[in-house]
Amino acid sequence: MKLKVLAFAASAVCLAVGSSAQDANTSFFITSVNPGNGGNLGGLAGADAHCTSLAKAAGITGKTWAAYLSSSSENARDRIGAGPWANAKGVVVAQSVAQLHDADANNLTKVTSISETGEVINGRGDRPNRHDILTGSTTEGLFVGPACDDWTSASSDSSAMVGHHDRTGGGSNPTSWGTAHPSRGCGLENLWRTGGDGLFYCFAVN
Repeated sequence: MKLKVLAFAASAVCLAVGSSAQDANTSFFITSVNPGNGGNLGGLAGADAHCTSLAKAAGITGKTWAAYLSSSSENARDRIGAGPWANAKGVVVAQSVAQLHDADANNLTKVTSISETGEVINGRGDRPNRHDILTGSTTEGLFVGPACDDWTSASSDSSAMVGHHDRTGGGSNPTSWGTAHPSRGCGLENLWRTGGDGLFYCFAVN
């Protein structure tokens, strides 16, 4: 009996070490939740803070986080560091900024574009559909406005470019993870109606 207890304790230690090492390597995720006010994220600074808060809650520490969002003053591709980036399961999604923006070379799919806790985000065909991911960006990661008035508006009169994390759906570029179509408004209800939940991508800069 004592040997079984010791063996179980040793296994638990190994699992804890493995989990910790995996979390330390996490450098990319989709936010599991919106901060609460649709496209009004408190600007880029507020979006970055949300990434940081979610990472901390998931036990991912020691990294500087940036939201993959473009505004009139900054392009998403210039905010996220140089890579490589791996998800919460340790799977590398891109080695570099260039590979990230190469539709045929990156490893962004519904299965790999997961939340900070390793959750698969609902896509097209799931209920509710959450595949519209806020970016405000072109396929090259450059600003395309109005981006919910630089991420300060939850108005139904504004909009933002979204991508499809599951690489499928409607719009002019349905298989793009970053540039599928504009949203129909910036309020949470607007985003829900068009297949989103106000989620966005987070990358570790370092």
